[in-house]
Amino acid sequence: MIDFKTLNGEQKAAVTYIEGPQLVVAGAGSGKTRVLTYKIAHLLENGFEPQSILALTFTNKAAKEMKERIKHLIGAKADYLWMGTFHSVFAKILRTEAENINFSKNFSIYDTEDSKSLVSNVIEELKLGDEFGNVGHTRHKISYFKNLLVLPNDYLQNSAVTPQDIKFGEIYKRYQEQLLANNAMDFEDLLLKPLELFESKRNLLQKYRKKFSYFLIDEFQDTNIIQYELIKILATKDGLVCAVGDDAQSIYSWRGADVRNMLNFSKDFSKAQTFPLQKNYRSTKNILGAADSVIKKNLNQLEKTLYTDNPAGEPLILVKCTDEKDEALQIAKLIKEEIYHNKFSFNNFAVFYRTNAQSRSMEDIFLREGIAYIIIGGIEFYKRKEVKDMIAYLKVIANPKDEESLLRVMNFPQRGIGVTTIGKMVTFARRHNITLFETMARVFEVIDIKERIQKHVKNFKVLLDKFMNLKSELSASELSRALVDELQLVQMFKEENTIEAMERLDNIEQLMSAITEFNVSRADATLEDYLQEVSLVAGIDMKNDKNNVVSLMTVHSSKGLEFPVVFVSGLEEEVFPLSNRFSEEASLEEERRLFYVALTRARQKVFLTHARSRYRFGEVAYQNRSRFIDEIDPQFVSEDYGSAGRRANRKSKKEIYYEYFENVDYVDFKGKNDVSLHVGARVMHETFGLGKVSQIIGAGDSKKVSVVFEGNNTKLLMLKVAKLKVLNN
Repeated sequence: MIDFKTLNGEQKAAVTYIEGPQLVVAGAGSGKTRVLTYKIAHLLENGFEPQSILALTFTNKAAKEMKERIKHLIGAKADYLWMGTFHSVFAKILRTEAENINFSKNFSIYDTEDSKSLVSNVIEELKLGDEFGNVGHTRHKISYFKNLLVLPNDYLQNSAVTPQDIKFGEIYKRYQEQLLANNAMDFEDLLLKPLELFESKRNLLQKYRKKFSYFLIDEFQDTNIIQYELIKILATKDGLVCAVGDDAQSIYSWRGADVRNMLNFSKDFSKAQTFPLQKNYRSTKNILGAADSVIKKNLNQLEKTLYTDNPAGEPLILVKCTDEKDEALQIAKLIKEEIYHNKFSFNNFAVFYRTNAQSRSMEDIFLREGIAYIIIGGIEFYKRKEVKDMIAYLKVIANPKDEESLLRVMNFPQRGIGVTTIGKMVTFARRHNITLFETMARVFEVIDIKERIQKHVKNFKVLLDKFMNLKSELSASELSRALVDELQLVQMFKEENTIEAMERLDNIEQLMSAITEFNVSRADATLEDYLQEVSLVAGIDMKNDKNNVVSLMTVHSSKGLEFPVVFVSGLEEEVFPLSNRFSEEASLEEERRLFYVALTRARQKVFLTHARSRYRFGEVAYQNRSRFIDEIDPQFVSEDYGSAGRRANRKSKKEIYYEYFENVDYVDFKGKNDVSLHVGARVMHETFGLGKVSQIIGAGDSKKVSVVFEGNNTKLLMLKVAKLKVLNN
């Protein structure tokens, strides 16, 4: 029997209720994972077969940890649970049922980069490059509409108003057609296609309704329309569904997440019971009080008030900085002080920022100060060029129709097949309605390709055919190592003998080790199984808690994590919140939820940092501190620098500005005919600091200039005596 002694009353009520649909409103740090773990164990103890339980999470890491905890409680039954991310679970279903929607079981899964490459090729094919030069934006727009369940024909019929819209619709339509031709799906398709499957094949819907008798959804506030539709169609309105989430942590609307799924759950499942989890086990009273005082400003939320039995702890510490370099330096010094005084290690700290670009100054200073760090969600291992090249080879071997992967490796390593040749082959493939891989066998029919290059293409196809034949005889590990040998990659990188080449070789070796580990853990797994797993790896799944390093990450990447000490940096208007020109109040509410997430990652201490000026888009911007700082109840914040000595040693404003711009070219304003001074020019004044010219008034000796200095401090100065320095842009 499971021992419920470690559960509080709220948790136990949520765990033991299995009579109908339920919504568990789990506040930050309230033991959500514990509830899910015990609930699944309780279901298994009460007659539910493990294969009949579908548990959906948002990261592979969360699924793995949960399964290990359940195994500890209930034993080997946990191995048979259907548990994983939405994408991995429904990809598994698609592997079985793909032929019902005109795909083969060996379909490729395209990540964001593969998808962008396909969009780029489609734009080029449709000759729309001049109008759709921003491929990333176009790809994001396709993803956005797919997440809203708006398919190409729907878009063209209902949303395409302008000629530009119609052209985008054609790109979208061609993109989907090419995915099908490539026997490939992007991330959105892994959810769209199961919905298509269940809506078009009633017998398959009944098959999976019969298979799954209980549904659990973690991080329910982050589900999008498609994910919620999948749950509703499989579970039916009176089904056994347990949705667990926190509307106050809904931060992914930009990728389709809809907090209304959580707010409307009780309407969609009319017999649903709501179970609040309000006791926080993670944070101090001060951290929780600060977070609660901010999130209460949001209008659209489910009512709850978190409480904790933890100590009051220290107030949040507000650190005012000169600029982003000073901010990074102060964070570095505070980390060292905390380690010295409180015996922390590097891995006890996390530094959060709103956008990835903010990490650069942190990295520069941390390197200089000898602070070991890791960037979570930066250039992930599986997105490095040489790793993606090898994965592309394996994708082609598993699925010869995968044109994007074939294009990627056609001339890697260099084999004399240039862009012009590839273009001619693609044109031939389109004209004859065959795949690019099939075209390689008929390269002698393609006009204007020299005989020497034809032989290169033929030899490349022979190599691919060889490994396609070996696929069923060798494990993924054996196959990939044989491929590396055949391509002579080790020799190639060693001969290049540069630091970059050695790093690439190291990455190839790490990849081989990863494939070997996969084969050891899953002896019966196929190459397709490995490719599916690697396609669905998220940045957070690569985080290694054993490394003694400070974690640098965006606040979005911090979701689901916790640290003893947290720095929330860049707390200025238009940085965090990202912009104060919101088109909808909901956007500001999401930024506030994001700030709430940042605060509630901390167990013991929070430092809030903001800078008076910051380089943005190549210009110095004068920053107003974030409204979120002012929304925190003052009783929870201390405006302190964290070090008594730092106040005494602070430099004067004049010293700071001279030091900051010591490497910036400038000219002294020379007089009435000096053309260096103009509206918009950046200037420096010994007393007022940095500013921007907003107006020039008068002429000659009486000429005046209106300058907006830091903090929107506007001054009207007589040029003759102002001693301005004009900074060269």
